[in-house]
Amino acid sequence: MAARGQIRLRPVDAALHRLLAMAARAVQPARMAREVEAIVAEWRAAPDADAAEISERLGELLEQVTAGVADAEEQLADVDTSEAAAVKQAGLTLAALTATRDAALRAMQGR
Repeated sequence: MAARGQIRLRPVDAALHRLLAMAARAVQPARMAREVEAIVAEWRAAPDADAAEISERLGELLEQVTAGVADAEEQLADVDTSEAAAVKQAGLTLAALTATRDAALRAMQGR
């Protein structure tokens, strides 16, 4: 049987995977923001870091996370309010994704 090679994800896809896995575990919003900061720091510290490419990655990350926030807002609106646990989970996910979006926006603006 042939050994399976690792599939190498694009940096943005890898970042989104990391962030969405954390959001699914209802990680605190501040932790989500720190993760974005860590991802951006990794991109910037890479030996072959290119400012234009990093800016492009940030733009794509921001676009994808902004879409995720919109989806989470819709899901929260659709949750049956009598289901307290579902409302809480949807709210936590929305808060985590919002913090992620805001951190990505700050990174794009260089703050």
